[in-house]
Amino acid sequence: MASFNRVILLGNVTRDPELRYISSGTAVTDVGLAVNDRRKDGKTGEWIEETTFVDVTLWGRTAEIAGEYVTKGSPLLIEGRLKLDTWEKDGKKNSKLRVVCERMQLLGGRGDGSRGGKPRVAAGRGDAQGDDSFSQAPDFNDDGPSGSGSPSDDDIPF
Repeated sequence: MASFNRVILLGNVTRDPELRYISSGTAVTDVGLAVNDRRKDGKTGEWIEETTFVDVTLWGRTAEIAGEYVTKGSPLLIEGRLKLDTWEKDGKKNSKLRVVCERMQLLGGRGDGSRGGKPRVAAGRGDAQGDDSFSQAPDFNDDGPSGSGSPSDDDIPF
């Protein structure tokens, strides 16, 4: 049976990213994203506001760009896939669903909460066709990098 795992989220960052590097030297960061939904209640006709909080993991150059340009409150568009993490602690099984980012688009213009009014930037598995896209190395899997290659500075559109 075929399957499809694709997530597209547009929301606001809930905390400043904390960029770190794993032992292979690859950058990784986690961000929280608050995604708002507004709908009408079927019975009362009143508007209901609902916020969903989603954890997102970014790898490689995308993580570095997020560490440099993304701050708490920044609007952000994320495209990626769902991944279920499972672990055991104190004999109790735990699990958490998160999004592994494959493409990130910073939204807003200068002075919209980005650090120092820097220009908006796109990063991820985009096709660099004159837009603000950045192509991430194709050797990334669900958990991060699987090879030693990483994007070079020549791949960055600015």
